[in-house]
Amino acid sequence: MDPELGRSLRPKKDSWKAILLLAYQSLGVVYGDLSISPLYVYKSTFAEDIKHSETNEEIFGVLSFVFWTLTLVPLFKYVFIVLRADDNGQGGTFALYSLICRHANVSLLPNRQVADEELSTYKLESPPETNNKSRVKIWLERHKNLHTALLVVVMLGTCMVIGDGVLTPAISVFSAVSGLEIAMSKGHHEFAVVPITCFILICLFALQHYGTHRIGFLFAPIVLTWLLCISALGIYNIVYWNPHVYKALSPYYMFKFLKKTKKGGWMSLGGILLCVTGSEAMFADLGHFSYTAIQIAFTLLVYPALILAYMGQAAYLSRHHKIYTSYQIGFYVSVPESVRWPVLGIAILASVVGSQAIISGTFSIINQSQSLGCFPRVKVVHTSDKIHGQIYIPEINWMLMVLCITVAVGFRNTKHMGNASGLAVITVMLVTTCLTSLVMILCWHKPPLLALAFLFFFGSIEVLYFSASLIKFLEGAWVPILLAFFLMTVMIVWRYTTIKKYEFDLHNKVSLEWLLALGSNLGIARVPGIGLVYTDLISGIPANFSRFVTNLPAFHRILVFVCVKSVPVPFVPPVERYLVGRVGPPNHRSYRCIVRYGYRDVHQDIDSFESQLVASLSDFIQLEASYGGLQSAESMDGGEYRLTVIGSNALTSPPKYEFEENIQPASVSLEFPGEGNAMELAPIGTRKKVRFFLEDDNSSELDKHVKEELEELCEAREAGTAFILGHSHVRAKPGSSIMKKVAIDFGYNFLRRNCRGPDVALRVPPASLLEVGMVYVL
Repeated sequence: MDPELGRSLRPKKDSWKAILLLAYQSLGVVYGDLSISPLYVYKSTFAEDIKHSETNEEIFGVLSFVFWTLTLVPLFKYVFIVLRADDNGQGGTFALYSLICRHANVSLLPNRQVADEELSTYKLESPPETNNKSRVKIWLERHKNLHTALLVVVMLGTCMVIGDGVLTPAISVFSAVSGLEIAMSKGHHEFAVVPITCFILICLFALQHYGTHRIGFLFAPIVLTWLLCISALGIYNIVYWNPHVYKALSPYYMFKFLKKTKKGGWMSLGGILLCVTGSEAMFADLGHFSYTAIQIAFTLLVYPALILAYMGQAAYLSRHHKIYTSYQIGFYVSVPESVRWPVLGIAILASVVGSQAIISGTFSIINQSQSLGCFPRVKVVHTSDKIHGQIYIPEINWMLMVLCITVAVGFRNTKHMGNASGLAVITVMLVTTCLTSLVMILCWHKPPLLALAFLFFFGSIEVLYFSASLIKFLEGAWVPILLAFFLMTVMIVWRYTTIKKYEFDLHNKVSLEWLLALGSNLGIARVPGIGLVYTDLISGIPANFSRFVTNLPAFHRILVFVCVKSVPVPFVPPVERYLVGRVGPPNHRSYRCIVRYGYRDVHQDIDSFESQLVASLSDFIQLEASYGGLQSAESMDGGEYRLTVIGSNALTSPPKYEFEENIQPASVSLEFPGEGNAMELAPIGTRKKVRFFLEDDNSSELDKHVKEELEELCEAREAGTAFILGHSHVRAKPGSSIMKKVAIDFGYNFLRRNCRGPDVALRVPPASLLEVGMVYVL
């Protein structure tokens, strides 16, 4: 699930040439994991629970299961149904959750605003219902516990994706390297396969910080070569060994298989399940390609290649029954000896590509979880300036490497790795099925019976595989359960404490009258510069600022309360990102700026953010003047004025300012006649400049008060910017339960001390940082 090779290649108008190009590129990003599944499916299936007999009932039954599983789950469920449940072209677990939250009031995100619903990406599938609400929607909105349960289900799917990021690289690379078994004796290959696997995994993770944009162009050719290779091998084995193997595609062989093998056959479904490993990537990577491109790539190339590969292996095994060692039931035994070494090399390269896709997908989903406040803060490094979404998270990368190597060294066989990987994969699919059924009712407004039929049909298939995987708890399936339990605990503790801190801030915010009363009579000085006070509140004065003024009786001439928040959309257009308004009268020079990001948005670097913020303030001042101080009659509760979207193209004329050094201008459609006098806002020690124009003296549109305010903004920018953040110390209130004390006093504080601070997440320069100690008693 790699968000890396992304949207820069996605055309606005899809021509057939562009669609075919995207379909080709999707091979390396989307299908790397799915395409290498023939390496280990048969080997995992026949590892212990069933034996390959001369009647061929087992091998033909397994082939029938593989064929119908590939047909029903990736083809019918994902390609024809789930891919249509996109969120502004984006896919994945968070896309489904975002869709549900926009169509029903079930979101648990704090600081929500009505203005968020006016975003262009906050579109609904159909106009909101007023008179005829769905009963499911009413029931879901009425019970608050269901909101929490829905978020927990999304978290579970996220945890299993991360678990898959640990298990897939291990089993993929190990299975590819295990081809050396055939060329070595048993005593030797045990000491060769594991070290080589570990070496490849170390190299793979060590190179992550470079990004894949330099070698990403090789991914699609490698996977294409691999798919053509397994197709050719499949056709050769079918023609040479058993041309009648196609008969095993009949569902009759599944029933015949289960009738003979009974419990052993049911338990072997955990190995068969691995044939759909990587199917979720089709949906998760939808935003980086297109529905048509992914559909074409799967139906015309990936699906036929996989079916031929499995049929070819079954044809070979149907003529070879003398099984003396476990590897003889695997992939490489059906490869002719003359091409075995080239196939081994291609397989290793394909396994690396498939592993890279799931590693990058793990980075992406952790970044999304972090943006929604469901994961501790980590450092996100953008490895490419040109390709959106190409990220690297150092802490997660090294943790994944250690866990991958631990799994490879600890298990040392495909059977246990397959059991572990299968449970993670099928859990994510179950979560997707449940969320998609809700999307069908709430977003598509389909009859509940249709959604129930979808849930029952595909859910029953997945529950069957889930039960077969869960029964292998002691044989490897405990790994994803343990990882999910640990990650769920971390996410729930972080989420719970974050919400409690927000509620504490909400109840302890200071009134506007207190801020306006601060002045020279009380010994409070206004110093030159811009003070950016970061807070999660969208109204009121945060308690950390009152504490700041109490300890240091001074604050900046230009004061901006900044709230950086997430909204349940994948992307917020830059021209709609900033909400700006006044805090107090104009002569107080205090403002509020709410900066909105989607769950897939890339946060700006601090220089760009600072420039955009100052430009937004200047635009707001001019926009307010153009309406003749209209906002004074439209104040909100507490004396704060209505917030204005800066860059919403509300009018029709271009602005009278310009940006340099590739800073995107805030596109407030505003123009004032006359040549104007240019004022430049340039931060110290940087080449980036923000330029806006002022009116000539003979114009009546901009009075001297507006000019003075803009001049003060310019002078404050030149004096420097300070970033004021709260440094929190959290403890549970006396009388709290033992569980709450453990979660807050030990769990959250441990995570807070060992994770990145808010200054790192917000990319605040240390030289401009002012931290205010805050004690939260929750």
